[in-house]
Amino acid sequence: MITQIKNGTVIDPAEGVHEIRDVWLRDGRIAAGGGVPDRIVDASGLTVCPGLIDIHMHEDPVGPDGHIEAYGEDSVFACMLHMGVTTAVAGNCGENKFHPADYLDLADADGLPVNVAMLAGHGYFRCAAGCGDPYGPASPAQQAVMAAEIEQALERGCAGVSFGIRYVPGMDADELVTAAGACRRTGKPVAAHIRDDAAAVFGAAREFLDAGARLGVPLQISHIGSMAGFGQMEAFLALTDEYRRRLPRLGCDCYPYDAFSTSLGSATYDEGWLERYGCDYGALELCEGEYRGRPCTEAIFRAERAAHPETMTVCRVMRGSDVDLAFRHADVMVASDATLHRGQGHPRACGTFPRVLSRYVKNGTLTLEDAIRRMTVLPARQMGFKTKGSLREGMDADVLIFDPETVADRASFAALLTPPEGIEWVFVNGRPALEKGVILERRAGRSVRT
Repeated sequence: MITQIKNGTVIDPAEGVHEIRDVWLRDGRIAAGGGVPDRIVDASGLTVCPGLIDIHMHEDPVGPDGHIEAYGEDSVFACMLHMGVTTAVAGNCGENKFHPADYLDLADADGLPVNVAMLAGHGYFRCAAGCGDPYGPASPAQQAVMAAEIEQALERGCAGVSFGIRYVPGMDADELVTAAGACRRTGKPVAAHIRDDAAAVFGAAREFLDAGARLGVPLQISHIGSMAGFGQMEAFLALTDEYRRRLPRLGCDCYPYDAFSTSLGSATYDEGWLERYGCDYGALELCEGEYRGRPCTEAIFRAERAAHPETMTVCRVMRGSDVDLAFRHADVMVASDATLHRGQGHPRACGTFPRVLSRYVKNGTLTLEDAIRRMTVLPARQMGFKTKGSLREGMDADVLIFDPETVADRASFAALLTPPEGIEWVFVNGRPALEKGVILERRAGRSVRT
């Protein structure tokens, strides 16, 4: 199958390209021009760029039938496709919804709306090793078991290791180094939701960065807006610059919203959270259940946290100016941190990337080329994806075509699954997967193994 995309403005930051030219797709790869195309797409007036890479999201679950629940409109992978994402990095924050290497096998067997890479989640393997208490330490024997299982997952193609230090307060730096030890040999990255945020973010960052220095591997600090977006961002970025001079590779990611989302039972809401964020219960919104859309109170919080800890929440406590500041730093990537539970969650799941392409470009925070750079070549290099993130000949034929004038997010807290506007075409592995907001193919994606 040969596709010719003609007359579009091609922006490929990896190759330094920003000009009107044709792009050819042949048999799932970017190809040299020539031959008789089976399909011609006229991209006049549109931008053509590599398919976007979401370096931090949370995968759809595996259902009781043993298949990934990825084919409905409330699938997080479907949301990825609507945004122009063609490769998603899942298994973040130490969490896997299924054995991550087995998940890759399922992706290849069934196909997904987009390509998926999996991180081996420390929290998942910690529980599998018999350490179910997140507030308690893992024994040396349990640490040895989890390290061996994580190493096997990496050998089967998982792209790195993730930690949710915030969600496992009982772990220490020695446990982190032991669990991620296999990354020393493979050079694969280690990502973390660090231990603390707001005023305590600096000690939490140093804990992770110092452990990473012991490992000598690439590091990724997750969703820094929800970690340092409370007045600490400028000093936090200076701290990462200090470490960047002596670490192999250090990246950060951020989503373009001033509210975070997590489950009601997570350690984020342990005693002291109101004081940490300087807010009251009204800053918290429950995204599902009988109290959805109602102002939260102490009584609702305590009752629902005890009865329904899995309930997704949104907490509006971050500073928009700090999020803006994060995106002005040259090394900060765009990531959605998308997670859905029974179709509920945060509009970042369906709005992150169009929101950046629209608001952050149009208000001058980013140039269009720089925005695309943070969504393509930067995450590809950080994750070691050698055939992603560029339109160079021979690369995977993952392509986004969008209208830079009309692209915009439409998802809101009241309607979080509303698709964006201006996403004209998305090709996944050379196959047309979406046209003008309509999903054409839900199984063109496959596993990305490193």
